[in-house]
Formats: sequence, C-alpha cells, structure tokens
Amino acid sequence: MTNPSLSPWGSQSKRPTSMFWIVGGNRRTRRKPTQITNMCLSVSAMFVLVEMVDTVRTTPWQFERKLNDSIAEELNKKLANKVVYNVGLCICLYDITKLEDSYIFPGDGASHTKVHFRYVVFHPFLDEILMGKIKGCSPEGVHVSLGFFDDIVIPPESLQQPAKFDEAEQVWVWEYVTEEGAHDLYMDIGEDIRFRVVDETFIDTSPTGPSTSESASSTTAEETQRKEAPYTLVGSISEPGLGLLSWWTNN
Repeated sequence: MTNPSLSPWGSQSKRPTSMFWIVGGNRRTRRKPTQITNMCLSVSAMFVLVEMVDTVRTTPWQFERKLNDSIAEELNKKLANKVVYNVGLCICLYDITKLEDSYIFPGDGASHTKVHFRYVVFHPFLDEILMGKIKGCSPEGVHVSLGFFDDIVIPPESLQQPAKFDEAEQVWVWEYVTEEGAHDLYMDIGEDIRFRVVDETFIDTSPTGPSTSESASSTTAEETQRKEAPYTLVGSISEPGLGLLSWWTNN
C-alpha cells in the first residue's frame, strides 16, 4: 500500500539480491538482465510490488529534463508489458527508491545511472479467485482474458462437470442436471466468468544462438516454441459459485 508519509520516490532499499532474467515472446521482449532485490513487498489482489535494480542510459538530449522523469520513462519502455521469468507480467513503475551516481563513458555522450526502484507486477497467487471474460473455446479448454492479460486457460477436466465441447458452436457446454432433466449451459465468447487460479507456467523464450547440429525440423520446432506465451495461468471452475456469473444468483 502507498505510504503517504513517503516522498514520491520512497526510501532506500537494503534487501539481499537475487537475479532473474527478462524473457521474450511476441511483444514481451527484454534484452538486458534486471536485478530483482525483493518480491511481494506489498500485495493488492493479483498485483505485487517487486524491488529491482537496473542501470539506465540517459541520452544527451534528455539532460534538460529532470533525471527522475527521464529514468522513469526509460524504465517503463524497458519493462512495461514484459514478463520477468518466475516473477510475472510487469505493469508500470511504482516509484524510484534510490539513484546512484551517474557516469559518462568514453565514446558515449549518454549518462549511465544505477537505479533502485519498485515495479507493479501482475502475479496472482495460487487459489486466488479472478474474474475475466471468455476469449474463446477450443478442445483444449476455455480461454479467458482479463483485458490486459490473455494467456489463461481452463482445461476440460477443470470445468463444471459433466461438460462437453460443441463442435458446431465451438463452445463448451455444462450439462446441468436437475429433477426436470438436463439443461445445456453454454460458455459463449464475451461472457463474464469467475475462476480459481490453480497453476502457472513460465517458459524461457529468450533467443538462443544457432547450433551446428540443427536440422530443418528442429529449426521449425524452435520457431514454434518462440511463439509460446512466456507466462500462462491455469484456472478451474469445478466448484460451486465458479463459472459464468449468469449461472449463479446473488441471494
């Protein structure tokens, strides 16, 4: 939570360090490593604050601006909408806690500043209940979107049972059984859905150098792997109260 007694840039951090790497995949790419000094400083629903350390390069034409403003802009360019391996999806800069001395190296007119900062990261905890919209259905399950994050799947075994996949409509159906008989409840695209997070998967999609023993088939397999989402959530609706909001009354 925000402490109103702190300045806009917070206070220094003195936590021990551990190293994580930014992974790529589609729009989520990052070339240089960023040091993660602490995770889960603060939790607000599905978001956490993560302490990080990085060296930011500031170009000469930005010297007329405030250093904090230039660094904040560069950090968001580097991290916003990127996945940090085993940490989560970076959303936006929260605050800068410390600026170390800036240096200008020979042959480079830009300044280089080591920055300690905190970043807002999307990383829901396991068993957390989230709400989203159905993005689509396939034999692999129901695909859910939160608006800013789409890599969520609810596999068939985690749906309300008994469930079947309607090939004609391309939607999953809950065959709800009552005393009057069975009723088909369709999981249509765009419907609001409540689900529980039961698992998560991180995939390192960083580019790798070519190997001399690679064949054409292995190259194709690597291209397919690079298209995989670097961060995926697995959900479940196989309990009362979960699933489409329209299924349950508010009584």
